Amino acid sequence: MTYNFDEIIHRENTDCEKYDRREKVFGNANVLPMWVADMDFRTPDFIIDAIHERGEHEVLGYTFRNDSYYEAIAGWMKRRHNWDISRKWISFSPGVVSGITMSILSFTSPGDKIIVQPPVYFPFFTCIKGTDREMVENPLILENGRYRFDLDDLKKKIDSKTKMLILCNPHNPAGMVWKKEELEALGKICIENNILLVSDEIHSDLIYSGNKHIPAASVSKKMEQNTIVCMAPSKTFNVAGLSTSVIIIPNDTLRRKYSKILDILHVSLGNIFGNVALEAAYSKGDEWLSQLMKYIEGNYNYLKTFFSEQIPSIKVIQPEATYLVWLDCSKLGMTDEELINFFTHEAKVGLSDGLRFGTGGSGFMRLNIGCPRSILVEGLNRIAEALNHRSK
Repeated sequence: MTYNFDEIIHRENTDCEKYDRREKVFGNANVLPMWVADMDFRTPDFIIDAIHERGEHEVLGYTFRNDSYYEAIAGWMKRRHNWDISRKWISFSPGVVSGITMSILSFTSPGDKIIVQPPVYFPFFTCIKGTDREMVENPLILENGRYRFDLDDLKKKIDSKTKMLILCNPHNPAGMVWKKEELEALGKICIENNILLVSDEIHSDLIYSGNKHIPAASVSKKMEQNTIVCMAPSKTFNVAGLSTSVIIIPNDTLRRKYSKILDILHVSLGNIFGNVALEAAYSKGDEWLSQLMKYIEGNYNYLKTFFSEQIPSIKVIQPEATYLVWLDCSKLGMTDEELINFFTHEAKVGLSDGLRFGTGGSGFMRLNIGCPRSILVEGLNRIAEALNHRSK
């Protein structure tokens, strides 16, 4: 089957975060929304069909996740990431962020230090501060158009209160796919200092050609026992509204502690349609994903050429994964407040501003290219026209 990613799906008036909250988020209901990380493509037919089939049974009572659910996850990890996992390693969370928060509650105490590597996905900050832990920043270094870990800085910031490091793999917002040697070096420091590594791998399926995602726990046996991997079908298959994520914990002791918090919060059952959607996605989604990534790469190539030819003052950080693009707008000569105002009220394009991603985010904006090409073209043209208007 050939999928049509050029199709326009109207999402207004569906309680859609991306479209129906534009006025609240941007103070402008007329922005073209290219911010929150979901896609404007139709959720795959095999997922919708599975949900319809389950919905035909008119009782939506308590359910459990059966063998085929776990087999679908294990099969996907093996096919997509060459990672052999055991069924018993697989746990649950409604979302990756809630899985990280439950990990914080499971393995650290109030006052403990947790390391993040900004600029990075900003809910990490809330997970840490909201649970009365201390956030320690180990900023990434942007070098020759690619971010890298600052391991010397990391070593300096570790002390006896440092208990956890939250990794974004692949990286959001810049789209880095961390290489095996990078993960090994980071993991070695964590192991030597008894720091638990929690790896957000929600974008792990959205990998550009020429790159390979490596689950952090798959790097070595030692890292396997010191790493928690958080994944989900939500970004890959555009099913974020179904609140179903996979938390993989190979270490038996850690998994028991996590399960205790999961049970206390009473969220372990998940929901019927999320379970059905995950199984369908991981059992039948390979070809759809292959076609999706060809389209996303086509969108990126269009964007890269557009900025190079028409807006060279905005530098594109080349992603290795995700449908998110990190734009260095520092050469526009605007303050962050001016930059936000320009995109929102002059270009009328709703982007995620770089300040939200913490240290190193100043002067940047994040743009979502998970949309039909025509929407991307319109958004880029709006930016170019607004800049041209400014220069007159």
